[in-house]
Amino acid sequence: MAETSAHPLDDPAADPFEVARQAAADIARITGVPRHDIALTLGSGWGRAAELIGETTATIPATDVTGFSKPALEGHVGTLRSVLTPGGKRVLVIGARTHYYEGHGTRRVVHSVRTAAATGATTMVLTNGAGGIKPEWSPGQPVLISDHINLTADSPLEGATFVDLTDLYSARLRDIARSIDPTLDEGVYTQFRGPHYETPAEVRMARTLGGDIVGMSTALEAIAARQAGMEILGFSLITNLAAGIQETPLSHAEVIEAGREAEPVISALLARVIEAL
Repeated sequence: MAETSAHPLDDPAADPFEVARQAAADIARITGVPRHDIALTLGSGWGRAAELIGETTATIPATDVTGFSKPALEGHVGTLRSVLTPGGKRVLVIGARTHYYEGHGTRRVVHSVRTAAATGATTMVLTNGAGGIKPEWSPGQPVLISDHINLTADSPLEGATFVDLTDLYSARLRDIARSIDPTLDEGVYTQFRGPHYETPAEVRMARTLGGDIVGMSTALEAIAARQAGMEILGFSLITNLAAGIQETPLSHAEVIEAGREAEPVISALLARVIEAL
């Protein structure tokens, strides 16, 4: 369904889960695949993984699906793919992330996750490009997300909805990832509102709070995935060291370039992890 000025999730009376069910029905109808097992959101630098996971049996523009929008950010392809892995699993690959800083509200930010759950997916893999706080990390390094700090001052949950986030990022899935690559480090992801990069003082604050990674996505999506009963695995590609740790100014071009250089290696790693899930 093409995006119009009357977006279905912008109506406060709309049920976001019903919109997600409609989106899942669109995906099933267009792809001919009634159910998916795993969902994968591709962040900056991770796009090539879709080519390596298995056979893409259908690729559709995200805007053909109820509630989805055209990505505002370079590095996101704006498509949904149904991929069949060599082991026979169905993966819904989401290349159409809506970021919080776009100003569309949390319903639209987490719509892809709720849609994935409505397709039947029980595992949600969230990836992103982010800044590293640990000085020993270097651009192009993938790290596992062990937990997060949500500094958006917002939540995708509405009303008196209480969801336990104690073990939000699955230890079991992180162990599987480390069985593929024992060198994988892990850290706590801190989501800021964006779209500006963090100041050195804000990075020091995040580090004091226990953060190791800074970025502008993922945490709200993970909360929605937990609400939907999904098991969650998170990966960050360290595209740069965070402000105040890196000596040169930050830029989106730098993020894209670091992702492009790391893409073959991290995509192959992600494909191996997906097959092992």
